[in-house]
Amino acid sequence: MTETFRALLIEDRDGKPAAGFRDLTVDQLPDHEVLVEVAYSTLNYKDGLAITGKGRIARRLPMVAGIDLAGTVVESRSDRWRPGDKVIVNGWGLSETEWGGYSRFQRLKPEWLTRLPQGFSLQDAMAIGTAGYTAALCVDALEDWGAIRPGGAEVLVTGAAGGVGSTAVSLLSAKGYTVTAATGRPETHDYLAWLGATGFVDRATLAEKGSPLQKERWAGAVDSVGSTTLANVLAQTSYGGAVAACGLAGGFDLPATVMPHILRGVALLGVDSVMAPQAKRDRAWATLAAHLDKAHLDRIARVEPMSELPGLAADIVAGRIRGRVVIDIAG
Repeated sequence: MTETFRALLIEDRDGKPAAGFRDLTVDQLPDHEVLVEVAYSTLNYKDGLAITGKGRIARRLPMVAGIDLAGTVVESRSDRWRPGDKVIVNGWGLSETEWGGYSRFQRLKPEWLTRLPQGFSLQDAMAIGTAGYTAALCVDALEDWGAIRPGGAEVLVTGAAGGVGSTAVSLLSAKGYTVTAATGRPETHDYLAWLGATGFVDRATLAEKGSPLQKERWAGAVDSVGSTTLANVLAQTSYGGAVAACGLAGGFDLPATVMPHILRGVALLGVDSVMAPQAKRDRAWATLAAHLDKAHLDRIARVEPMSELPGLAADIVAGRIRGRVVIDIAG
Protein backbone atom coordinates (compact mmCIF):
# COMPACT_ATOMS: atom_id res chain seq x y z
CA MET A 1 0.00 0.00 0.00
CA THR A 2 1.85 3.05 -1.28
CA GLU A 3 -0.80 5.76 -1.55
CA THR A 4 -0.85 8.61 0.92
CA PHE A 5 -3.71 9.39 3.28
CA ARG A 6 -4.51 12.27 5.59
CA ALA A 7 -4.00 12.38 9.33
CA LEU A 8 -4.16 15.03 12.03
CA LEU A 9 -0.65 15.15 13.46
CA ILE A 10 0.54 16.96 16.58
CA GLU A 11 4.13 18.14 16.14
CA ASP A 12 6.67 20.24 18.00
CA ARG A 13 6.74 23.81 16.78
CA ASP A 14 9.13 26.09 18.61
CA GLY A 15 8.91 23.93 21.72
CA LYS A 16 5.11 23.78 21.78
CA PRO A 17 2.69 21.09 20.48
CA ALA A 18 0.77 22.19 17.38
CA ALA A 19 -1.79 20.23 15.36
CA GLY A 20 -2.11 20.16 11.58
CA PHE A 21 -3.12 17.88 8.73
CA ARG A 22 -0.36 15.83 7.11
CA ASP A 23 -0.17 13.19 4.38
CA LEU A 24 1.21 9.85 5.59
CA THR A 25 1.88 6.40 4.17
CA VAL A 26 1.30 3.04 5.84
CA ASP A 27 5.07 2.62 6.16
CA GLN A 28 5.12 5.62 8.52
CA LEU A 29 2.65 4.03 10.94
CA PRO A 30 3.78 2.20 14.11
CA ASP A 31 4.90 -1.41 13.59
CA HIS A 32 1.97 -3.05 15.38
CA GLU A 33 0.34 -6.31 14.31
CA VAL A 34 -3.08 -5.16 13.05
CA LEU A 35 -3.70 -2.63 10.28
CA VAL A 36 -7.16 -1.03 10.48
CA GLU A 37 -8.87 1.20 7.94
CA VAL A 38 -10.51 3.81 10.15
CA ALA A 39 -14.03 4.90 9.21
CA TYR A 40 -14.94 7.07 12.20
CA SER A 41 -13.44 8.60 15.28
CA THR A 42 -14.88 10.99 17.86
CA LEU A 43 -14.30 14.36 19.50
CA ASN A 44 -13.75 14.24 23.26
CA TYR A 45 -12.68 16.94 25.72
CA LYS A 46 -9.21 15.40 25.83
CA ASP A 47 -9.05 15.58 22.02
CA GLY A 48 -9.99 19.25 22.21
CA LEU A 49 -7.15 19.94 24.64
CA ALA A 50 -4.69 18.05 22.44
CA ILE A 51 -5.65 19.80 19.21
CA THR A 52 -5.86 23.33 20.62
CA GLY A 53 -2.66 22.93 22.62
CA LYS A 54 -4.48 23.96 25.81
CA GLY A 55 -3.47 20.70 27.46
CA ARG A 56 -0.29 18.69 27.07
CA ILE A 57 -1.99 15.42 26.14
CA ALA A 58 0.60 13.95 23.77
CA ARG A 59 3.55 12.64 25.78
CA ARG A 60 5.72 12.18 22.73
CA LEU A 61 5.80 13.89 19.34
CA PRO A 62 4.94 13.58 16.55
CA MET A 63 1.58 12.09 17.54
CA VAL A 64 -1.57 11.29 15.55
CA ALA A 65 -4.43 12.61 17.69
CA GLY A 66 -7.77 10.94 18.45
CA ILE A 67 -8.48 8.70 21.46
CA ASP A 68 -11.16 6.62 19.67
CA LEU A 69 -11.55 4.79 16.40
CA ALA A 70 -13.83 2.34 14.66
CA GLY A 71 -12.96 0.58 11.46
CA THR A 72 -12.23 -2.60 9.54
CA VAL A 73 -9.18 -4.84 9.80
CA VAL A 74 -7.17 -4.76 6.56
CA GLU A 75 -4.11 -6.80 7.52
CA SER A 76 -3.30 -8.85 10.64
CA ARG A 77 -0.28 -10.72 11.97
CA SER A 78 -2.41 -11.84 14.93
CA ASP A 79 -4.49 -15.02 15.12
CA ARG A 80 -7.14 -13.06 17.01
CA TRP A 81 -8.12 -10.81 14.11
CA ARG A 82 -8.79 -11.33 10.42
CA PRO A 83 -9.27 -8.96 7.48
CA GLY A 84 -12.87 -7.80 7.40
CA ASP A 85 -13.37 -7.82 11.19
CA LYS A 86 -15.19 -4.73 12.47
CA VAL A 87 -13.42 -3.31 15.53
CA ILE A 88 -13.47 -0.51 18.09
CA VAL A 89 -10.57 0.98 20.04
CA ASN A 90 -11.07 3.18 23.12
CA GLY A 91 -8.18 4.49 25.18
CA TRP A 92 -5.03 2.37 25.54
CA GLY A 93 -2.95 5.54 25.37
CA LEU A 94 -4.13 6.59 21.90
CA SER A 95 -3.24 10.25 21.29
CA GLU A 96 -1.00 10.19 24.40
CA THR A 97 1.68 7.54 23.97
CA GLU A 98 0.30 5.73 20.89
CA TRP A 99 -0.84 7.05 17.53
CA GLY A 100 -4.59 7.58 17.48
CA GLY A 101 -7.74 7.62 15.40
CA TYR A 102 -7.53 10.79 13.29
CA SER A 103 -5.97 8.88 10.40
CA ARG A 104 -7.42 6.93 7.48
CA PHE A 105 -5.26 3.94 8.46
CA GLN A 106 -3.72 2.95 11.79
CA ARG A 107 -1.61 0.05 13.04
CA LEU A 108 -2.67 -1.25 16.46
CA LYS A 109 -1.84 -3.96 18.98
CA PRO A 110 -4.32 -6.86 18.90
CA GLU A 111 -5.12 -6.61 22.62
CA TRP A 112 -6.39 -3.05 22.13
CA LEU A 113 -9.22 -4.09 19.80
CA THR A 114 -12.81 -4.76 20.86
CA ARG A 115 -15.13 -6.52 18.45
CA LEU A 116 -18.03 -4.37 17.24
CA PRO A 117 -21.16 -5.53 19.13
CA GLN A 118 -24.08 -6.85 17.12
CA GLY A 119 -26.69 -4.20 16.49
CA PHE A 120 -24.19 -1.34 16.25
CA SER A 121 -22.70 0.13 13.08
CA LEU A 122 -19.21 1.64 13.09
CA GLN A 123 -20.84 5.07 13.17
CA ASP A 124 -23.01 4.02 16.13
CA ALA A 125 -19.93 2.83 18.00
CA MET A 126 -18.31 6.24 17.63
CA ALA A 127 -21.53 8.05 18.50
CA ILE A 128 -21.01 6.19 21.78
CA GLY A 129 -17.20 6.39 21.80
CA THR A 130 -15.06 6.71 24.89
CA ALA A 131 -17.61 9.05 26.46
CA GLY A 132 -20.49 6.58 26.20
CA TYR A 133 -18.32 3.60 27.06
CA THR A 134 -17.10 5.49 30.14
CA ALA A 135 -20.70 6.27 31.12
CA ALA A 136 -21.47 2.54 30.93
CA LEU A 137 -18.44 1.74 33.10
CA CYS A 138 -19.80 4.23 35.67
CA VAL A 139 -23.30 2.74 35.65
CA ASP A 140 -21.85 -0.75 36.03
CA ALA A 141 -19.69 0.43 38.95
CA LEU A 142 -22.66 2.01 40.77
CA GLU A 143 -24.75 -1.11 40.30
CA ASP A 144 -21.93 -3.31 41.54
CA TRP A 145 -21.67 -1.19 44.68
CA GLY A 146 -25.38 -1.70 45.27
CA ALA A 147 -26.24 1.84 46.35
CA ILE A 148 -28.79 2.64 43.65
CA ARG A 149 -32.03 0.88 42.77
CA PRO A 150 -34.64 1.39 40.07
CA GLY A 151 -37.42 3.69 41.22
CA GLY A 152 -35.47 4.62 44.36
CA ALA A 153 -33.76 7.81 45.46
CA GLU A 154 -32.33 10.17 42.87
CA VAL A 155 -29.17 9.45 40.91
CA LEU A 156 -27.31 12.63 39.92
CA VAL A 157 -25.42 13.09 36.65
CA THR A 158 -23.08 16.09 36.46
CA GLY A 159 -22.01 17.56 33.14
CA ALA A 160 -25.26 16.05 31.94
CA ALA A 161 -25.38 17.69 28.51
CA GLY A 162 -21.91 16.44 27.59
CA GLY A 163 -20.96 13.14 26.01
CA VAL A 164 -20.54 11.12 29.21
CA GLY A 165 -23.49 12.80 30.87
CA SER A 166 -25.93 12.37 27.98
CA THR A 167 -25.23 8.65 27.73
CA ALA A 168 -25.35 8.21 31.52
CA VAL A 169 -28.77 9.89 31.68
CA SER A 170 -30.05 7.69 28.86
CA LEU A 171 -28.70 4.44 30.35
CA LEU A 172 -29.84 5.14 33.90
CA SER A 173 -33.33 6.17 32.85
CA ALA A 174 -33.65 3.12 30.59
CA LYS A 175 -32.77 0.93 33.58
CA GLY A 176 -35.52 2.54 35.68
CA TYR A 177 -33.49 4.90 37.88
CA THR A 178 -34.71 8.35 38.88
CA VAL A 179 -32.24 10.70 37.20
CA THR A 180 -31.44 14.31 38.05
CA ALA A 181 -29.26 16.23 35.60
CA ALA A 182 -26.80 18.96 36.60
CA THR A 183 -26.20 21.47 33.82
CA GLY A 184 -25.50 25.15 33.44
CA ARG A 185 -27.46 25.46 30.21
CA PRO A 186 -31.26 25.74 30.71
CA GLU A 187 -31.72 25.38 26.96
CA THR A 188 -30.66 21.71 27.29
CA HIS A 189 -33.44 20.81 29.76
CA ASP A 190 -35.87 19.63 27.08
CA TYR A 191 -33.13 17.52 25.51
CA LEU A 192 -32.16 15.97 28.86
CA ALA A 193 -35.80 15.38 29.81
CA TRP A 194 -36.25 13.56 26.49
CA LEU A 195 -33.26 11.37 27.45
CA GLY A 196 -34.99 10.57 30.75
CA ALA A 197 -33.98 13.16 33.33
CA THR A 198 -36.82 14.04 35.70
CA GLY A 199 -35.09 16.76 37.72
CA PHE A 200 -32.47 19.47 37.19
CA VAL A 201 -29.77 21.19 39.24
CA ASP A 202 -27.93 24.33 38.20
CA ARG A 203 -24.27 23.39 37.98
CA ALA A 204 -23.34 26.76 39.51
CA THR A 205 -24.78 25.66 42.86
CA LEU A 206 -22.46 22.64 42.85
CA ALA A 207 -19.45 24.72 41.84
CA GLU A 208 -19.63 26.92 44.96
CA LYS A 209 -17.73 25.93 48.09
CA GLY A 210 -20.05 24.09 50.46
CA SER A 211 -20.07 22.43 53.86
CA PRO A 212 -18.27 19.08 54.32
CA LEU A 213 -21.65 17.47 55.08
CA GLN A 214 -24.82 18.70 53.43
CA LYS A 215 -28.41 17.53 53.19
CA GLU A 216 -28.53 13.95 51.96
CA ARG A 217 -30.11 13.72 48.53
CA TRP A 218 -28.38 11.39 46.06
CA ALA A 219 -28.35 7.61 46.23
CA GLY A 220 -25.51 7.76 43.76
CA ALA A 221 -23.96 9.93 41.09
CA VAL A 222 -21.95 9.91 37.89
CA ASP A 223 -19.49 12.80 37.96
CA SER A 224 -17.37 13.96 35.02
CA VAL A 225 -16.52 17.39 36.47
CA GLY A 226 -14.37 16.86 39.56
CA SER A 227 -13.04 19.62 41.83
CA THR A 228 -15.57 21.53 43.97
CA THR A 229 -18.49 19.95 42.12
CA LEU A 230 -17.37 16.47 43.14
CA ALA A 231 -16.76 17.63 46.71
CA ASN A 232 -20.34 18.93 46.95
CA VAL A 233 -21.80 15.82 45.34
CA LEU A 234 -20.02 13.65 47.92
CA ALA A 235 -21.29 15.92 50.73
CA GLN A 236 -24.87 15.51 49.44
CA THR A 237 -24.79 11.75 48.86
CA SER A 238 -26.97 9.69 51.18
CA TYR A 239 -25.74 7.15 53.70
CA GLY A 240 -24.18 4.16 51.97
CA GLY A 241 -24.30 5.83 48.57
CA ALA A 242 -21.58 6.00 45.95
CA VAL A 243 -20.21 8.41 43.37
CA ALA A 244 -18.55 7.14 40.19
CA ALA A 245 -15.97 9.76 39.22
CA CYS A 246 -14.60 9.67 35.68
CA GLY A 247 -13.63 13.20 34.65
CA LEU A 248 -12.02 16.48 35.61
CA ALA A 249 -13.58 19.08 33.32
CA GLY A 250 -13.84 21.40 36.33
CA GLY A 251 -10.34 20.67 37.66
CA PHE A 252 -8.25 17.83 39.03
CA ASP A 253 -8.28 19.00 42.66
CA LEU A 254 -10.72 17.67 45.28
CA PRO A 255 -11.33 20.26 48.04
CA ALA A 256 -13.21 17.83 50.28
CA THR A 257 -12.94 16.10 53.66
CA VAL A 258 -13.25 12.48 54.77
CA MET A 259 -16.50 13.23 56.61
CA PRO A 260 -18.93 11.84 53.98
CA HIS A 261 -16.86 8.68 53.81
CA ILE A 262 -16.45 7.95 57.52
CA LEU A 263 -19.76 9.34 58.82
CA ARG A 264 -22.08 8.24 56.01
CA GLY A 265 -20.12 5.42 54.41
CA VAL A 266 -20.12 7.19 51.04
CA ALA A 267 -17.87 5.54 48.44
CA LEU A 268 -15.85 7.37 45.82
CA LEU A 269 -15.47 4.98 42.89
CA GLY A 270 -12.72 5.96 40.48
CA VAL A 271 -13.56 4.90 36.91
CA ASP A 272 -10.75 4.59 34.38
CA SER A 273 -11.60 4.00 30.73
CA VAL A 274 -8.09 4.15 29.25
CA MET A 275 -6.53 0.98 30.66
CA ALA A 276 -9.68 -0.86 31.76
CA PRO A 277 -9.30 -4.64 31.36
CA GLN A 278 -11.09 -6.35 28.50
CA ALA A 279 -13.71 -7.96 30.76
CA LYS A 280 -14.91 -4.54 31.94
CA ARG A 281 -14.89 -3.23 28.37
CA ASP A 282 -16.95 -6.15 27.12
CA ARG A 283 -19.45 -5.72 29.96
CA ALA A 284 -19.75 -1.96 29.31
CA TRP A 285 -20.43 -2.52 25.62
CA ALA A 286 -22.96 -5.21 26.52
CA THR A 287 -24.70 -2.70 28.81
CA LEU A 288 -24.82 -0.21 25.96
CA ALA A 289 -26.11 -2.77 23.47
CA ALA A 290 -28.86 -3.88 25.87
CA HIS A 291 -30.03 -0.52 27.26
CA LEU A 292 -29.00 2.42 25.09
CA ASP A 293 -31.98 3.64 23.11
CA LYS A 294 -30.94 3.97 19.46
CA ALA A 295 -33.31 6.92 19.08
CA HIS A 296 -31.44 8.63 21.90
CA LEU A 297 -28.14 7.79 20.25
CA ASP A 298 -29.26 9.44 17.02
CA ARG A 299 -30.12 12.61 18.90
CA ILE A 300 -27.08 12.58 21.18
CA ALA A 301 -24.64 12.53 18.27
CA ARG A 302 -23.94 14.37 15.04
CA VAL A 303 -21.40 13.59 12.31
CA GLU A 304 -18.77 16.12 11.22
CA PRO A 305 -15.92 15.78 8.69
CA MET A 306 -12.34 15.45 9.91
CA SER A 307 -11.53 18.70 8.11
CA GLU A 308 -13.57 20.60 10.74
CA LEU A 309 -11.62 19.26 13.73
CA PRO A 310 -9.66 22.45 14.56
CA GLY A 311 -12.82 24.51 15.01
CA LEU A 312 -14.69 21.72 16.76
CA ALA A 313 -11.80 21.27 19.19
CA ALA A 314 -12.01 24.93 20.19
CA ASP A 315 -15.77 24.56 20.68
CA ILE A 316 -15.55 21.55 23.00
CA VAL A 317 -12.88 23.17 25.17
CA ALA A 318 -15.07 26.28 25.44
CA GLY A 319 -18.09 24.18 26.47
CA ARG A 320 -20.08 24.86 23.30
CA ILE A 321 -20.62 21.19 22.32
CA ARG A 322 -23.79 19.32 23.32
CA GLY A 323 -23.79 15.54 23.23
CA ARG A 324 -21.43 13.64 20.94
CA VAL A 325 -19.54 14.55 17.78
CA VAL A 326 -18.64 11.69 15.43
CA ILE A 327 -15.71 12.40 13.13
CA ASP A 328 -15.97 11.07 9.58
CA ILE A 329 -12.32 10.31 8.76
CA ALA A 330 -12.97 10.47 5.01
CA GLY A 331 -14.48 13.95 5.32
